[in-house]
Amino acid sequence: MRLAPIALALGLAIALPVAAQAPAAPATAAAPVAQGPYALPPLPYAANALEPAIDAETMTIHHQRHHGAQVNGLNQLAATVPELKEGAVEPLLARVSTLPAGVRNNLGGHYNHSLFWTVMAPAGQGGEPSTELAAAITSAFGSLDAMKQQFSQAAATRFGSGWAWLIVKADGTLAITSTPNQDNPLMDVAELRGTPVLGLDVWEHAYYLKYRNVRGDYISAWWDVVNWNEVSRRYAEAAKP
Repeated sequence: MRLAPIALALGLAIALPVAAQAPAAPATAAAPVAQGPYALPPLPYAANALEPAIDAETMTIHHQRHHGAQVNGLNQLAATVPELKEGAVEPLLARVSTLPAGVRNNLGGHYNHSLFWTVMAPAGQGGEPSTELAAAITSAFGSLDAMKQQFSQAAATRFGSGWAWLIVKADGTLAITSTPNQDNPLMDVAELRGTPVLGLDVWEHAYYLKYRNVRGDYISAWWDVVNWNEVSRRYAEAAKP
């Protein structure tokens, strides 16, 4: 069910080129690869598979250039930050405040984007929430539609760049939160901690080519490509006693 667009006045002063049907090669080429323990995961679908919700040009630039740059940043940091040498992710996020700022930004971005690609699927292929997840959503929010409204509001009102999340808290219940920049609820700096099972990127680079500054339209369209099968799998894993 698509939600009505959320009117926003983001006041962005960013001039980006109009999306072209055939983008020039330099705009979509992957960032140079820095060798190290971290790797850019491939998209689980073609770059154009989520259209019309997310266009192929945005997907390609987002994955190769933005996520790719974070992976490269991690591999460069691994040369001087011993904790990164084994390619760990979640254990380091849990104590990210003790690590250099570059780790927080790049490791957070790597985790966030790696999750983001998997919780989306082509329209009509994402299934529905599992019986267990649906029951947890109803218990926490009253209904699936109510959860979507609250999640969309969190995404729409995140000032500047950041993420909206559906998380499993330590007590096993669901909650919605948002984080700035590339932070996430696994970090020891998060206002509300928990295990993410669904996340939405609301950085401008995730939607600006297609939606310009109308973030609400992007959020509304995104619900059509949520991969509930993967979200349900993540919920079952996170909710284990």
